[in-house]
Amino acid sequence: MKIENTKAQLRKGVLELCILAIISNEEAYPSDIIERLKEEQLIVVEGTMYPLLTRLKNAGLLGYNWKESSSGPPRKYYHLTDSGKEFLDELAIAWQKLSGAVNGTMKNTITNE
Repeated sequence: MKIENTKAQLRKGVLELCILAIISNEEAYPSDIIERLKEEQLIVVEGTMYPLLTRLKNAGLLGYNWKESSSGPPRKYYHLTDSGKEFLDELAIAWQKLSGAVNGTMKNTITNE
């Protein structure tokens, strides 16, 4: 079993939560979301980001506004809808419970690298 595949699956599993959390702070342009994720060591490419944003928008969790750009055509900035805020709140609670449970089971098993 390859560790890199498993690590990638873990990252994909939390990506939706992270994207919603980033957008909850302020409207965001997709490349800004990607940059913020990179800052946190969550590397995401546009080919992953755009379909995910579309899926979240189609689910009613995101909306968007077009804004003029000084360097080209207007850009689509995403924001959370009221449903998206509720979804994020519930997802955040579920994450806290899950991460607490995982951390509890991992006590004394992680070795220093």
